[in-house]
Amino acid sequence: MKIILARHGNTFGPGDTPVWVGAKEDLPLVEKGCEQSAAVGAYLKSEGLMPDRIISGPLKRTLEGADIVAELTNFAGNIEIDDRLKEIDYGSWGGKSDAEIEALYGAEVIDDWRERTIVPESADWSPTPDVLKANAEAVLGEIVSGSEELVFLITSNGTLRYFHAAIYGSAEDAPSAKVKTGHMCCADYIDGAFIPRFWNMKPE
Repeated sequence: MKIILARHGNTFGPGDTPVWVGAKEDLPLVEKGCEQSAAVGAYLKSEGLMPDRIISGPLKRTLEGADIVAELTNFAGNIEIDDRLKEIDYGSWGGKSDAEIEALYGAEVIDDWRERTIVPESADWSPTPDVLKANAEAVLGEIVSGSEELVFLITSNGTLRYFHAAIYGSAEDAPSAKVKTGHMCCADYIDGAFIPRFWNMKPE
């Protein structure tokens, strides 16, 4: 079985100030984001990687991406919506720019999260890391219990970090958990174990 995961495309256009976008900031894809989603679908089709299942988070940015990928891969099934693929709720951080967060809490907390997936102690985020970890493991467990050959998931960067942990475990050579917008990740499930193939790959 092959599992392909993707992060949704851009939700900010040229001239926009990017802000922290969590579960409560339900932004649609901008033109560039739609193009990035189309690149994911085109890559899958060109490689003969046609999904047997497509599972999306419930937010607009992931649902729109899932629709684009489904169309380009001639997916005839129903796109499944799983709330466990919703982005983290960044609480009072949501809607704020990096500059605003840095002014309030310092630059180190931003770097700790982005580079090391360390949740700031004072942050009012939800769910907890333990719940996010359990959700990722449960989603993967349910997928591998099925008989499909290829399952495609689309979610957000914060949530993807916990799938990274579930797939790579404590591997010392694991890549950074960070995934850029419109980028992809892949793992095979063979003989009861995940075999990572790539993480944070730009489809081209």
